[in-house]
Amino acid sequence: MSPNSDSKVTPLRKKLPCPICGQPSARPQFPFCSQRCKDIDLNSWLSGRYAIPVTEAEENADDEASE
Repeated sequence: MSPNSDSKVTPLRKKLPCPICGQPSARPQFPFCSQRCKDIDLNSWLSGRYAIPVTEAEENADDEASE
């Protein structure tokens, strides 16, 4: 089988919708569809719009560990 044949190749991952705009994702920017959507997501993290929630028990464990 030659490398230029038109055989079907199973993609490594299925195309998922972009979390920013909903368009199908692109392999180079996975899980986003474009560099623009990737940059929008990064800006959201850097500006503090996204945050990982912390429970009160985790905060108390951090305080006890530092003492």
